[in-house]
Amino acid sequence: MDASQLRVALFTGNYNYVRDGANQALNRLVGYLLSQGAAVRIYSPTVAQPAFPPTGDLVHIPSLPVPGRAEYHFPIGIPARVRRDITRFDPNILHVASPEILGHRAISLALRRKLPVVASVHTRFETYFRYYGLAFLEPLVEAMLRRFYRRCDAIFAPSESMAQLLREQRMSYDVGIWSRGIDRTIFQPARRNEEWRASMGIAPDDVVIGFVGRLVMEKGLDVFADAIDQLKRRQIRHRVLVVGEGPARDWFEKRLPDAVFAGFQAGEDLGRAVASMDMLFNPSVTETFGNVTLEAMAAQLPVVAARATGSESLIDDGVTGRLIQPGRTHAFADALQQYCENAELRRKVGEAGLKSSERYGWDQVNQELVDSYVRIVRQHRAGVRVVRQSPVP
Repeated sequence: MDASQLRVALFTGNYNYVRDGANQALNRLVGYLLSQGAAVRIYSPTVAQPAFPPTGDLVHIPSLPVPGRAEYHFPIGIPARVRRDITRFDPNILHVASPEILGHRAISLALRRKLPVVASVHTRFETYFRYYGLAFLEPLVEAMLRRFYRRCDAIFAPSESMAQLLREQRMSYDVGIWSRGIDRTIFQPARRNEEWRASMGIAPDDVVIGFVGRLVMEKGLDVFADAIDQLKRRQIRHRVLVVGEGPARDWFEKRLPDAVFAGFQAGEDLGRAVASMDMLFNPSVTETFGNVTLEAMAAQLPVVAARATGSESLIDDGVTGRLIQPGRTHAFADALQQYCENAELRRKVGEAGLKSSERYGWDQVNQELVDSYVRIVRQHRAGVRVVRQSPVP
């Protein structure tokens, strides 16, 4: 069996209606599968005006807006018409990308039809609740996630540090790696643009601390702002450049009134914005990989990040950036101050990060997942089974 014999049914709560690292990775995966001759069918909620065109054949799943976060949709199951579509497509492996109702129903469908099913892990959902005063729910959410992932033949994390965490949490008996790649035509040092910096009110000698990502509290916006306050109190010269949009933008703008907010950027515009920074500050602990960290490294920037899953696998502390214990505002400020005050250190660390980023290519990481698909289908056909929980309705 090879890739051309795969028939993959992909189920996800967000494929293209909101742009984020996870769904862009899924679209790249589908594009690669199609280029290798595989058949792919995607089942996901759709909207009238998605963030970008989907790669592959996308089948609509009914959904409801998420309360308080209406830009996201919550799929409500697999209706009969979609079940008939799945039967006609006749997949030989199912891939679920989000642990909600749609994902549960897809796993149950796979178990009833005796098909292998895998899951990819894209974010640390259990950590989200601490940002909304509900940290006491984390053990319950972790238990729910464990039940979800243990019903799969295998699960895939985007980094070794995340994979190790999943093993420690006993999420699965088969944990693999599906890493992330980098588009070097977009993220590269040559994209730095002094004219664009000037148009944003940034002087040639300003040292720019960048933030890139959706503006939501779970990205550590409070920690970012607190660390910047420390730099101000120390009278360290710097500018803050924020790239991204989200429901917390108004809060963040009020919290950092001197920052430059560039809004949402994509493609070459995003590459230019990242390369025009002097360092990236990523205090989030919710990422399982950290696409923005890798993109900054490819643009030859030092990165200051929380010591958390994802970042731990990308950053060599003291060589390609700094890893700081989550929430330690003074330590984050110390690391940022060091880079603000030492241009030669920024250059040296940035060059090391650029070299480290060179091992991440999209075709390579997607082929590794395709190889795993083939292995799991073969094992399933040979009667090799992992211990899984019984299907539920």
